[in-house]
Formats: sequence, structure tokens, C-alpha cells
Amino acid sequence: MILFGQTVRRLREQKGLSQEALADLSHLHRTYIGGIERGERNVGLLNLLRLSRALKVLPSELLQDFDKKAMSAVALEGSEND
Repeated sequence: MILFGQTVRRLREQKGLSQEALADLSHLHRTYIGGIERGERNVGLLNLLRLSRALKVLPSELLQDFDKKAMSAVALEGSEND
């Protein structure tokens, strides 16, 4: 979630948007955007699509920083709950 949040923040800043402006464009609350950027929120598919539309990027661009190492960490986290 931290990696995703960093990507959202980077793209938002590249577009010259404040958190409030991104919240307005994506129809999400500003505190929710802040939570995403801090890695505190687990974003659902609908909100991922809202963010990608507001940032004018493909949804896949929001996930582009997830390489094999990051995916391995996700797999390890999931196995603890099994």
C-alpha cells in the first residue's frame, strides 16, 4: 500500500494537483487521498479507476512500480493468513 501511495503522490505532484484537487476530480474525500498516499488505505478497484481517470493515466500506470520483489512481499504477507 505504501508503494501504491507513493505512485499516486508522484503522479499527483507531476500533474500539479493538490490532494484536495485530486479528491474533487476523483470524487473521493481529501483525507482518503492522504490516507492512500501514506499507505494507510487499501484501495478498491472502483477507487483505483476513479484515481486513474482523475490523474488521466491508465489504471496500470498506478501499479507500474510493482515489480517481482514487491509482488513477492505481497505473496509472503498473504501466506501468513492462511
